[in-house]
Amino acid sequence: MEVILKQDIEKLGYKDDLVVVKEGYGRNYLIPKGLATLATAGARKMHEETVRQRSKRIEKEREAASANAEKLKGMSLSIGAKVGESGKIFGSVNNIQLADAIKKLGIDIDRKYIALKDEPIKTVGTYQAVITFHRDVVETIEFEVVGE
Repeated sequence: MEVILKQDIEKLGYKDDLVVVKEGYGRNYLIPKGLATLATAGARKMHEETVRQRSKRIEKEREAASANAEKLKGMSLSIGAKVGESGKIFGSVNNIQLADAIKKLGIDIDRKYIALKDEPIKTVGTYQAVITFHRDVVETIEFEVVGE
């Protein structure tokens, strides 16, 4: 069964993608929840026209995302956390703190687009995170967790 996605769905596709899913998944989950529409002939024509109109805007977004990724590559990130005597952090460092640190550098990224490779982070050290700036622009950055 072919459906047109109305939203980004993790591990399935992005908004306005035409994807093939199993019949039950499409009819019982995606369509009733409003996440997708059935790809009929009329819906496909509307989808093609929508994609054609959005192509210029998407290209501009991709260029801006690439520029942000290049800016972030050259910068060093440091996140401060309260540390006990044994070197363990009180609590943990997550993508919210990383998003705040990146925002201080002048790049605004929503926390849901940041995935930490080593989660949860409970000790001081150097770690990596994968940031999705755009569906085609994904970067891995390194950041350091330091004790305050």
